Amino acid sequence: MIQFFFENIDEISLGDNTKNWLLSLITSEDKKPGEINYIFCDDEYLLRVNKDFLNHDYYTDIITFDYVKGKTISGDIFVSLPRIFENATNLSNDFNVELHRVLAHGVLHLIGYKDKTDEEITEMRNKEDFYLNIL
Repeated sequence: MIQFFFENIDEISLGDNTKNWLLSLITSEDKKPGEINYIFCDDEYLLRVNKDFLNHDYYTDIITFDYVKGKTISGDIFVSLPRIFENATNLSNDFNVELHRVLAHGVLHLIGYKDKTDEEITEMRNKEDFYLNIL
């Protein structure tokens, strides 16, 4: 089950289409959906999470906490909506495209994709682009 929560930020409409798209992404990767919570928040909320749980003192657009068991994908995915808006503006991207890229990015992390090396970043970006094209 995929759920959307909002902390310190106004709700936005994501709808069943986004949930179905994410579920399709998971099953296309030969995984099963478990409990996936997206927590949308502001920059300060996510900075606190970053400091408290990861000892990182910087802003980010997403933090993923992995509770995966075998092929069942579960986790908490924190997303800063202001950071996504800023990234979309800086990249001359549509906000909804950038938002869905980040939503896919979090699930892809839960599935096992990494983004530390140049090769991993390229693979992650290719997967994001692939799933954005079927949105």
